[in-house]
Amino acid sequence: MTTLLLPVAGGGTRAYTPRAEPARLTAGGPPLTSRTVFSAAHVVADPFADVSPDGPAAVDWDATLAFRRHLWSHGLGVAEAMDTAQRGMGLDWQGAAELIRRSAGEAKAAGGRIACGVGTDQLTVPATLPQVVRAYEEQLALVEEAGAQVILMASRALAAAAASPDDYLETYGHLLRQASEPVILHWLGPMFDPALEGYWGSADLDAATETFLAVIAAHPDKVDGIKVSLLDAGREVALRRRLPRGVRCYTGDDFHYPELIAGDDHGFSHALLGIFDPLGPLAAEAVRMLDTGDVTAFRGLLDPTVELSRHLFQAPTRYYKTGVVLLAWLAGHQTHFSMVGGLQSARSLPHLARAYELADGLGLFPDPSLAAARMRALLTVHGVPR
Repeated sequence: MTTLLLPVAGGGTRAYTPRAEPARLTAGGPPLTSRTVFSAAHVVADPFADVSPDGPAAVDWDATLAFRRHLWSHGLGVAEAMDTAQRGMGLDWQGAAELIRRSAGEAKAAGGRIACGVGTDQLTVPATLPQVVRAYEEQLALVEEAGAQVILMASRALAAAAASPDDYLETYGHLLRQASEPVILHWLGPMFDPALEGYWGSADLDAATETFLAVIAAHPDKVDGIKVSLLDAGREVALRRRLPRGVRCYTGDDFHYPELIAGDDHGFSHALLGIFDPLGPLAAEAVRMLDTGDVTAFRGLLDPTVELSRHLFQAPTRYYKTGVVLLAWLAGHQTHFSMVGGLQSARSLPHLARAYELADGLGLFPDPSLAAARMRALLTVHGVPR
């Protein structure tokens, strides 16, 4: 295979020779048993739609749903309409509602597991607390009607409207009492969304943790689990050890997921991760190793992926979606590198080139020659000499 000239941070280029063969991964396999694993999935934009970056999202529904079938085929659950799907960063509530309806229907047909984000993004900030509650209720009803599990997402509108921790306790308590089935509570840190600074009523994470745990303690029968996205492994471990019996911890830590999923003598985390969008088949195979009790093989497969994940999720972390979609295009899951809201421009060319190099080194591309050809085309458009 011919070499590519990849731009590097600081200027200049260097030669890179792509690998000739993909990694050897099992196609599908038995259901995952030792951990519950969700991949937060991206949406595929319609590149032919005549839309503006601040207009409603135009989604390629066929390609978007095909990617979810790909994840289900490997035994992963799909976490739908989350921040990986550009929720609040190009995908508005109307688009998210349609995504939830379509994906939930597809999950029923495929026999796949699905959980969907419930938020308040139909509101404009500022909003009152009663308006926040009504917005949550509207989305909660839609997800339950679709037959999907509920993920109660952190709300920008609630963060802006809440005056104290008591406002969080009251709002979440009201919603949990209404939920017909146990939900997943989602704590998304400000590195993923700066508007969520001070969530749970305090910028002090220790104080915020106490409020979060108080919500769970008051309604343990209505909480299936929590998704923690703070990129702090020690804090997640301490938090999961304090959960009531039967309440799971789903790691959302894209920096430390192998060690958190593997666990320790006191427990482990399940997973709900954006990085499992590009890592889907490899992640599923790793968890199947864990199902047999082979922690060493599990870590052997997942540990080498952390460098790629940390690269994609580097600050400003909320733009990790750009690298995720780049890798989906290079892997052949979609025909283009376009994103809703024009977010394909959110990362630099050296950043994208490094993402390609790391993913290729891991053998993530089913057809390395296709990935190389597409990467070459992207480089050429940006003026990199052949």
